[in-house]
Amino acid sequence: MDVRMPGVDGIRATEELIRTMAAPPRIMVVTTFGNDSYVYDALRAGASGFLLKRAEAEQLLRAVRLVASGDCLLFPEAVRQPAARHGAAERSSRRRDALRERLTEREAAVLRLMATGLSNTGIATELAVGPETVKTHVARVLAELGARDRTQAVITAYECGFITPSCP
Repeated sequence: MDVRMPGVDGIRATEELIRTMAAPPRIMVVTTFGNDSYVYDALRAGASGFLLKRAEAEQLLRAVRLVASGDCLLFPEAVRQPAARHGAAERSSRRRDALRERLTEREAAVLRLMATGLSNTGIATELAVGPETVKTHVARVLAELGARDRTQAVITAYECGFITPSCP
């Protein structure tokens, strides 16, 4: 999906497809515009990834394969600042505390590691558990947050202040 298209923009088209289709497609936004707002809006609309058209061919192929396989193309650096800025108005200690109460300590750790962009295998290595255990924790995090995928879960965590952008 492209951000700018004739008739309707790609973000609105993504929202419409996700909202109306019984089996929503996996959507990756590919655009020339690296604007933070576009990244954030595309991911909030339900896109599973965001990539700039200037990406190398091999990177584009990997991204398409990743999204098509059901995973998300989550670049933490592309989400942290936009989510922090856009989510500032939505943040509240009540939402953050409610999220902390719903997640176990291990699920919270998995969510934080998801936000760094680690795969299930990477999270398993970091936590010294098996990949299937991580898969179970990820599924529980998604269910608790009512998130469609990892990207949506991470955005929700940023918006409510459960995760904050790291400062270099």
